[in-house]
Amino acid sequence: MNLEAALQTFIVESRELLLSMEDSLLELERRPDDADAMNATFRAIHTIKGSAGLFGLDDIVRFTHVVESLLDRARNNEVPVNDTLTALMLECGDHIGHLVGTAAGDQPTDPAAMEVRQAALLERLGRFSPAGVPEVAQAVERPVEQEAVLARDEGGQVGSGAWHISLRFGRDVLRNGMDPASFLRYLTTLGDVIHTTTLCDAMPAAAEMDPESCYLGFEIDLRSEASKETIEGAFEFVREDCEIRILPPNSRIGEFVQLIAALPENNDRIGEILVASGAVTHAELAHALAEQQAVASGKPRVGEILVEENVVQEAVVQAALDKQKQIKDKRALENRFVRVDAAKLEELINQVGEMVIAGASATLLARRTQDGALHEAMSLMGRLVEEIRDCALSLRMVEIGETFNRFQRVVRDVSRELGKEIALEISGGETELDKTVVEKITDPLTHLVRNSIDHGIEPAEVRASRGKPANGIIRLNAYHESGTIVIEVSDDGGGLNRDKILSKAIEKGIVAPTQTLADQEIYNLVFEPGFSTADQVTNLSGRGVGMDVVRRNIEALRGSIDLDSRPGEGTTFRIRLPLTLAIIDGFLIEVGESSLVVPLDMVVECLELSDADRQSAETRRYLNLRGEVLPFIRLRELLAIEGEQTRRENVVVVQFGGQKAGLVVDQLLGEFQTVIKPLGQVFRHLRGISGSTILGSGEVALILDVPALVQQAASRENEQTASVMQSVRPGMAPTAIL
Repeated sequence: MNLEAALQTFIVESRELLLSMEDSLLELERRPDDADAMNATFRAIHTIKGSAGLFGLDDIVRFTHVVESLLDRARNNEVPVNDTLTALMLECGDHIGHLVGTAAGDQPTDPAAMEVRQAALLERLGRFSPAGVPEVAQAVERPVEQEAVLARDEGGQVGSGAWHISLRFGRDVLRNGMDPASFLRYLTTLGDVIHTTTLCDAMPAAAEMDPESCYLGFEIDLRSEASKETIEGAFEFVREDCEIRILPPNSRIGEFVQLIAALPENNDRIGEILVASGAVTHAELAHALAEQQAVASGKPRVGEILVEENVVQEAVVQAALDKQKQIKDKRALENRFVRVDAAKLEELINQVGEMVIAGASATLLARRTQDGALHEAMSLMGRLVEEIRDCALSLRMVEIGETFNRFQRVVRDVSRELGKEIALEISGGETELDKTVVEKITDPLTHLVRNSIDHGIEPAEVRASRGKPANGIIRLNAYHESGTIVIEVSDDGGGLNRDKILSKAIEKGIVAPTQTLADQEIYNLVFEPGFSTADQVTNLSGRGVGMDVVRRNIEALRGSIDLDSRPGEGTTFRIRLPLTLAIIDGFLIEVGESSLVVPLDMVVECLELSDADRQSAETRRYLNLRGEVLPFIRLRELLAIEGEQTRRENVVVVQFGGQKAGLVVDQLLGEFQTVIKPLGQVFRHLRGISGSTILGSGEVALILDVPALVQQAASRENEQTASVMQSVRPGMAPTAIL
């Protein structure tokens, strides 16, 4: 039987449960009396342990069982919930993550160190145990007792003092990928299995056997301190495929009567099994069968216990109905989601992209034929393709809040390492972003957060001297802006030292001593390779390695990063990223015989370049846009496009990050659905071009990198303005440059 697919599901779900457990533990650290957070932590560990048992992952089962036992004691207020406990549970969660990774096939970097770490964790867990050692660390290895100690009293209680489990697996349990033996092995982690009887009564003749069907049943006696809910949880994954009946230790005769009547085997056969297992004696069996016969004949039962078995209070019934409704609602919610392989989604996006290209080609042919009906049909087809495109892209959109929440642990651990008190505030977590972008942005965000903790937030005594609260704050925020998503990492620390950055840049030869830079340009020098103003190197930063990698990784996603800092108030890193990396709405333009695409969300307006502006363009690279200075770029010159210049030129006004620029082009061809094709490695250093696409005619069009073009135009305009202002006579108005 191939359980590889089920194992992969276990690995994915375990990692999700560990993240959920981490969030719950961080909440417990803030609010130790939060029962919901404690229960969520316990459920996560319990589910991982149960699932691991199904796959025979004994290392995970042994360790999680120790952790689960401690959490159970904490739930029952036997162990105080404090920083020591939550810190230990966080470390245990990390170790379980390593064990899950090993099960997934990831080889540990140092197996010996991993074993030492586990031994140390078990020793620390043992300090919370009354016995001084993890009471269930060897639970899986304890020998099974062969004899039961019978216990009974005058109140009609019978049995061995152990749980009695009647288990009948369904015929399809093997087809559904489950191994019955794994459930029996898992029970040994809950206590001692003192007797097991395997039932083969349902086994057909050999000629009629189906090798994929299960015909087995079991009668099991389990001595355990676990609750009935815990024992039932062991069979959570086969609840729909089997019949399970559980009797608590020292159950009454009436309960065994119900068990005998409910099981599929005949009464004598069940009686023999119960006696053989030590659950009841011969006398107790005879008494139970007599009561069953009395019920069948309509006579009063011997030792009738109506109050305990038949009379149920209305409140209890209502509670049971409410619980049943909660379970149904939970299952209905779970059924709304389907796990899909990311590779299949990627293939779907690629096919939709090809459909967009084919649709553009068909629309172009329809225009050439000048057939009105065909043109109308293709317009309808274009709208449908656009809707399919949006639906396909939305499948990969995920909320960034889950990624933000992971930094709660980063802020906690790093701030404690540095001896600082820092809180993380999250906003805009509901903002959606392409899953591919989310996965690739995690590392840059991690570096920025750690940098803010180390460099941004001052020590408590420094903050106090500046009149600030001792506790620092780091904020993560996300929002949409002009077809992009903006992610902000800000802190309320001391801000960047402008003069120190400039002097360091001059010292390293990055900036010439005579060069004039705006504050924003000086702050952006921290992204230069090898640049650092740290006075000493720490485990976190100071080597000048990282910020340039952050910028390079973000630019690889067709994004940009800049920062804003105010001395004494804090620093904000601002990342702008495209919503998706696959398909966008574009605005098609033409320069000479070359077709270019501008992302439509960044286009503000289009206007004709006047004759006066064309004449003045020989000496300046900006124009007056309704009283606003608008720097512009001639794409013909930038891209070295050959050919005669047209008599009429247009300006496409684009905006990015609050800055505007104009792109001078020959023709405006209108909106165009663009399938982004990445450039090859040969062009990875080419600035101003972010990718390519295929037009309906089969020609290739380049997609302009608007952020890079805007920044280039803004920098050139700042340089020109600075040089002009240096030559302007004192008292002359700055607007005179227009």
